[in-house]
Amino acid sequence: MATFQDFIFENEERDGIRFSWNVWPCNRLEATRMVVPLGCTFSPLKERLDLPELCYEPVLCTRASCKAVLNPLCQVDFRAKLWVCNFCLQRNAFPAHYQGISEQHQPAELIPNFSTIEYTVNRGAPSPLIFLFVVDTCVEEEDLQALKETLQMSLSLIPQNAMVGLISFGKMVLVHELGCEGISKAFVFRGNKELSAKQIQDFLNLTPGAHATSPANKFLQPLSKCEMSINDLIEELQPDPWPVPTGKRPLRSVGVALSIAVGLLESMFPNCGSRVMLFLGGPGTQGPGMIVGEDLKEAIRSHHDIDKNDVPYLKKASRFYEGLAQRASKNGHTIDIFSASLHQTGLHEMRHLSMLTGGHMVLADAFATTLFKQSFQMLFAKNEKNEHKMGFNLQVEVKTTRELKVAGALGPCVSLQRKSHNVSDTEIGIGQTNAWQLCSADPTTTLAIFFEVTSQQGTPPAGGRGAIQFINQYQHINGTKRVRVTTLARHWADPVANIQHVAAGFDQESSAALMARIAVNRNETENDGPDVLRWLDRMLIRLCQKFGEFNKEDPNSFRFPDNFTLYPQFMFHLRRSQFLQVFNNSPDETAYYRHKLMKEDVSNSMVMIQPYLYSYSFNGPPEPVLLDSCSIVPDRILLMDTFFHIVIYHGDTITKWIEKKYHEDPNHENFRQLLQAPVDDAQEILATRFPMPRYVNCYHGGSQARFLFAKVNPSQTHNSMYGYSQEGAGASVLTEDVSLQVFMDHLKKLAVANTA
Repeated sequence: MATFQDFIFENEERDGIRFSWNVWPCNRLEATRMVVPLGCTFSPLKERLDLPELCYEPVLCTRASCKAVLNPLCQVDFRAKLWVCNFCLQRNAFPAHYQGISEQHQPAELIPNFSTIEYTVNRGAPSPLIFLFVVDTCVEEEDLQALKETLQMSLSLIPQNAMVGLISFGKMVLVHELGCEGISKAFVFRGNKELSAKQIQDFLNLTPGAHATSPANKFLQPLSKCEMSINDLIEELQPDPWPVPTGKRPLRSVGVALSIAVGLLESMFPNCGSRVMLFLGGPGTQGPGMIVGEDLKEAIRSHHDIDKNDVPYLKKASRFYEGLAQRASKNGHTIDIFSASLHQTGLHEMRHLSMLTGGHMVLADAFATTLFKQSFQMLFAKNEKNEHKMGFNLQVEVKTTRELKVAGALGPCVSLQRKSHNVSDTEIGIGQTNAWQLCSADPTTTLAIFFEVTSQQGTPPAGGRGAIQFINQYQHINGTKRVRVTTLARHWADPVANIQHVAAGFDQESSAALMARIAVNRNETENDGPDVLRWLDRMLIRLCQKFGEFNKEDPNSFRFPDNFTLYPQFMFHLRRSQFLQVFNNSPDETAYYRHKLMKEDVSNSMVMIQPYLYSYSFNGPPEPVLLDSCSIVPDRILLMDTFFHIVIYHGDTITKWIEKKYHEDPNHENFRQLLQAPVDDAQEILATRFPMPRYVNCYHGGSQARFLFAKVNPSQTHNSMYGYSQEGAGASVLTEDVSLQVFMDHLKKLAVANTA
């Protein structure tokens, strides 16, 4: 293999895993000196169309405290039909149906190319799949009509054997019965009264564990039996009839509606793959979980109010929604939030609903927008096997060799509270366990998992390699149970004697994604933004001192290994990003951005941290350019992808040519093609990304050019020597932020400083 980078990408493609360090420090002390923790990003449902389908149970190690799965790293005695577990060294006999194996006829799980393998196991009857729509009717009639059309369209995308249900809410909450001939029936609940799970069960006359076809199950029915009924119910939805006085907000009972949805599912279908889909047009204004009062004079909370603790509803609402999230996650039910409003709707308080249950969060301006419609449709996208790209009730368990322990995980998961000998006392994120549950996941859903090296000896352990196994049990979209097992190993090395060997295995992109998650988690739990920035700076300085080459007190002598050179740049952009800087963002927007960072894979995370910038000009084909103000020149069109926004910016000269309508002149066909090229590339991104990004088409001097200017490195500002006058020098950015060059200069000075 040519380089470590090729090795990293090949492993990500095959196993959905990227480590921060691909050569592991051999003892605990040296591991702590590596600064960036040993960890990995793991996509449990990474799309692999070449996986063989094994329709039998995996072979487990017989030691009760281990139970690792047979894998290519195990030693096998084909004559004696024995295998040695590579995690606990237990000798195990093969089951009777393996008697025909030999070196020439090996089962798939022993073939080195299949480090990831998937078993389809027969464990009881297939579980039903459930979609429960929870619809806000306190919206404009035009917006509600668009939502109704989208929901009716989605019925054609949902599997016919899936079960569906409908709850609508305004001032009151209506739980609609399905299958009623000739008449619409619904149970009506007051929206200002909190209900316990037992009360909901009694009021709706629910029979726990009732079969799908049971008469008691009036609210959830297989789509194949009730498609016409639920279609009619959706069509009959009307805007909330309760009058809204002038100067007041509509009374919206979000908390009670969600509480009933969670109670309905936990009574009838515990531990079945389910999605509660909340369509929200504004903040909750009454009952449990209210975000803001009814009076419009009372502004909804901002970051400034949160800092001053001037938030009368925030703590109580957050506790309420977190409690609902824990109930839903305990039963394996997912909660998706589709927020469609120009104002805040309470995503900040409701963020746990999606994060703890593995749900999606989509932020749109209205239900009538393409952003909402296309994002919702993409939720039901299918792969090449014509299967929906979703799995439910994932349980991810991590096995390690004795030199490693599991420190914790960060992502859309909850702890399964499993204690084991490989659980570390040091916690990063959700710790004190080696197993986590994700209520649902798609191919890009990614966990960050952290490890601690426990070996005290100074030399690499015997065998030269440490191993980790990820055992992922989940419910497939077709209801069957699957077990996906990924096993991999990495070499140990002594950082004192072989610092270059360890440094060569550094993955700067994966490390930046892991550090970003740790920083966001610290910000959420400690609520001290400046302290998190100082912590990031200290970590970066220590990394430079550990792996940089320099002469003491000489910044000009500082050199970083090639595979470290971009890492300081990533940290520079992370410090300026909307994940750590809340200025000019509402609490809802901050919650949405952080939610996406905590569940996306490395490549998407890097687009969020350091957006991509492409240049289009007459000088040649489109090319990537530096995310720098010097790239903003008059005769270029720029396309910037921030993951959340796609921005097309037209330079000064291009803008003037458009104003003169040169692109409409047949003699300037090449100019028309130049204008069209970034639009075509943007459409490709918009068509494939979930959720759909916002599309911004802006011009030099226009107000929306701020989307670009806020992201680029301000190498030239209104205070710099370049000013506005120098030809071809790029644009000046009106900001007090330091540039990347100044940041790097200060970093080098601090790294080479004699701290002895």
